[in-house]
Amino acid sequence: MTVRVVLADDQTVVRAGFRALLDLTDDLVVVGEAAEGGQAVETVRTTRPDVVLMDIRMPGADGIEATRRIAAERGLDGVRVVMLTTYPDDAYVFEALRHGAAGFLLKDIEPDELRAAIRTVAAGRSLLAPAVTRAVVEEFARLKAPEAAAAALLAPLTDREREVVALVAAGLSNGEIGGALVMSPLTAKTHVSRAMTKLGVRDRAQLVVLAYETGLVRPGGGRHGRG
Repeated sequence: MTVRVVLADDQTVVRAGFRALLDLTDDLVVVGEAAEGGQAVETVRTTRPDVVLMDIRMPGADGIEATRRIAAERGLDGVRVVMLTTYPDDAYVFEALRHGAAGFLLKDIEPDELRAAIRTVAAGRSLLAPAVTRAVVEEFARLKAPEAAAAALLAPLTDREREVVALVAAGLSNGEIGGALVMSPLTAKTHVSRAMTKLGVRDRAQLVVLAYETGLVRPGGGRHGRG
């Protein structure tokens, strides 16, 4: 399967560098480029890519706003956005995940890791395994105290689904969740899918953010009970 990619970055040299790397790969093809957020949204509408590599900071509409628009548009619900940042502790990463990004990458990523990351996201998975990503989510969730209204969002979940969501937030795969809760990976996947549907989130990245925002998981690795 060929993965179609859009590059969105205000620096021409950055886009050229990523394009050069992807052009060397048979199953990855760049179908469009953009230099600012509004242009990125239009390019995505026109080309319907599988993955967008989106710079967080761009003139005009930034990467977060562009991601929000893409995630909110019904016809683009199959498009996966990966944020690009220079700093591992970028304060905007958390907001990007909240608004629908599937994960983020540092701009100095190794070529093989970049290609693997694009394939991972195109396959429907989120880039949440690296500890640095969880650290960013925890740090900025720490700044937002859970409120009763936010915690009420978890009301539709069963106890088992809450356990599964907490383990997703800890970075566990479906297989690892199954091992921890003595169930098959397929059953774990089913619980994750049901939780996502009930909570109205589009992927595991948003599920992680919601787990921290509602207080289901506490920064530092703990989790709250039902209360």
